[in-house]
Amino acid sequence: MLDHNHLNIHQREREGIVILDLTGNLVLGGGDILLREFLQSLFEQGNRQLILNLANVYNIDTSGAGALLFFAQEYRAAEGRLVLFQLAHAHGRLYEMARLEAALEIYGVELDAVNSFFPERAVSHYDILDYVEHHSDPEKKQ
Repeated sequence: MLDHNHLNIHQREREGIVILDLTGNLVLGGGDILLREFLQSLFEQGNRQLILNLANVYNIDTSGAGALLFFAQEYRAAEGRLVLFQLAHAHGRLYEMARLEAALEIYGVELDAVNSFFPERAVSHYDILDYVEHHSDPEKKQ
């Protein structure tokens, strides 16, 4: 079992784009620091195209969200892109409160996240309204 502050990062590549599979908690004092150091290292090595898989991230606090926002801005300022996919149900409230959709590109599945780096490919964005409606209406959950 993972402790409260533990985060694992697995790096892989797909179509020339680095993908980080995150597992654990992206929270103050543990996961946020590891992610910041890992992303800073990639950025310093010249990486400007990055995808984060959040499917197995169990908790994101404001410090973790801050790290995501900071690096999304860093990548954008360097004419690069950082995108996310598989925002888990547990993060929906944080996502809504922080209005992350205005600052981060978020996709439902990996293929859409990868395709977003190729302008000629059609991509469907993550729709927060669909998410909220689906998770707030008990009849739609069935």
